[in-house]
Amino acid sequence: MAETKKNGVSVKKAHNQGNQVAKFVSRLEKRYQDEIVPEMMKEFGYKSVMECPKLVKIVLNMRLGEAGTNEKNVEEAVKELATIAGQKPVVTRAKKSIANFKLREGVPVGVKVTLRRIHMYDFLDKFISIDLPRVRDFRGISKDSFDGRGNYSVGVKEQLIFPEIQYDKVTRTQGMDVVIVTTAKTDKEAAALLTKLGMPFSK
Repeated sequence: MAETKKNGVSVKKAHNQGNQVAKFVSRLEKRYQDEIVPEMMKEFGYKSVMECPKLVKIVLNMRLGEAGTNEKNVEEAVKELATIAGQKPVVTRAKKSIANFKLREGVPVGVKVTLRRIHMYDFLDKFISIDLPRVRDFRGISKDSFDGRGNYSVGVKEQLIFPEIQYDKVTRTQGMDVVIVTTAKTDKEAAALLTKLGMPFSK
C-alpha cells in the first residue's frame, strides 16, 4: 500500500493492480480460475499458477475487399462489428498502393476490434455457446488453425450467425476472422486450454 498525505492526513491507497478487486467477473473467467487452472496445472505439471496459460485478447477482423471503396459499406461494417463486439471498432487502411490489386494508399481494407478482460471472456462465452451452434450443419471447428505459438484463428463466413444482427437490415453478407491470443507456449497447451473453456473442436 502506498501512503500519501492529503490536507495533512495520512491516506493509504492501492498502488498496483494486484490490490484491486474486479467488481464484475465473467462466468467463463470464474470457471477458468476455479476449475481450469487446477486441471491445467495437474495435466502439464506447472509448478506455479503463473505458468498456466491464459487468454490475453480476442481480435475480431472484417476484411472489406472491394467493399472498402464504398463509404456506405464501411459504415455498415463498423456498425455491425460494434453491435457484435459491444465495443467500437477501428477502420484499418492500406499503408501503400498496390497496382496489381487495384489498391490505393489510405483506402479502408478492414474493420477490427480488440477485446480484453471481461469483454473478452463474455464474447468467448457467447461465441462458444450461442454463435457457433447457429452455423448451418455445424460439426465443430478445426484443430489445425493454431499458429505454432499458442494462438488460434477461426473464420466466420457470415455475420448472420450472431443473434445481435437483424436479417432485414443486412445489405451484404460479410465474413470475419476471430483470433484468440493466449500465453500458451505450445499449440498443445493452447488446445487444452480452449477445449476446457468449451471450444467445440471437431473430432
